[in-house]
Amino acid sequence: MTTNTPTIHDLVAWLDDTFRPELQEDYDNAGFLLGDSQQPYRGALVALDLTPSVVDEAIALGLNLIVTHHPFIFSGLRRITDGNETGRMVLALAQHRIAVYAAHTNLDNLPWGVNGALAERLNLHDCRILSPLGADTGAGMVGLLPEPMPAEAFLQKVKEILGIPTLRTSPLTTPHTSLLIQKVALCGGSGSHFIPDAIAAGADLYLTADLKYHDFQRAEGRIILVDAGHYETEQFAKEIISRRISEKFSNFACRISSCQESIVRYI
Repeated sequence: MTTNTPTIHDLVAWLDDTFRPELQEDYDNAGFLLGDSQQPYRGALVALDLTPSVVDEAIALGLNLIVTHHPFIFSGLRRITDGNETGRMVLALAQHRIAVYAAHTNLDNLPWGVNGALAERLNLHDCRILSPLGADTGAGMVGLLPEPMPAEAFLQKVKEILGIPTLRTSPLTTPHTSLLIQKVALCGGSGSHFIPDAIAAGADLYLTADLKYHDFQRAEGRIILVDAGHYETEQFAKEIISRRISEKFSNFACRISSCQESIVRYI
C-alpha cells in the first residue's frame, strides 16, 4: 500500500467529520458499524438500507465500503449465524471484507441533509430548521413556496417529485386551513412528533411519513398533514452521501445502489 492510498480508517474519519455522528438522536446507532479499518479503500456503494441485494451488489462491483442512511444494527445482535438475514449479511460482509457505515439522524439534523434536500426539491426558500438543536442544526425544515399554490396542485407536485402515486392527508379544507399553500413544513421519515412544531411555525401544510390514524387528528383543522412515505421522503439521502464522497475521493468509484427501492408497494 502506498501512502497515497486511503484506508477505510481514513474514510471513516472523513465521514465522521462530514456527517457528524455526534448529532444523532440518543436512540440511534449511526457511524462505523462493521469492518476492518486498516484495509485500503477500494470504493463505496451508497444505499438507504443494507439488504442482501445491496451486499451482493457491492461484492460484484468490488467495492469494500457500504454507506447507508439507516443503520442495519439498531439494537443488540444476540447471535450471528446463517439462520437469519442479518446474520447472513454479516457473514458475507466479513468474508469479503466490506465495511459498513451509517449516517442516519445526524444527517437528518444537518441543514444540508435529508430535510434540506427535500426542501430544495420542493423549491422552498427562506428556509429554517423546524425544531432546532443549536444555531445551525436540528430536525425538519420550514420554508415558503415562491407563490401560493392550491393545495391539490401542490400535492400533485409532491407526488411527481417523490415518484409516488398516492398520498395520505388530513382534510384539505377546514374552517381554519387555506385552499392555498405557501408555508410548508417537512420532516423526512418518521416525523409525527414534530406536528406541534409545524403548527407553531404557522405552516399551511406539514409533509412527513409514518403517520398513524390518530396523528391525523392532531391537525385539529389548523394544518394539512401529509404522509408521503418513509422511503420516498428520505430517498435523496443517497444522493447527498454519494455526492459528498465523490467530491472528496474523486479517484475512487462511489455508486448509488441500483437494486434498491421502497419495500412498500402501492396497488
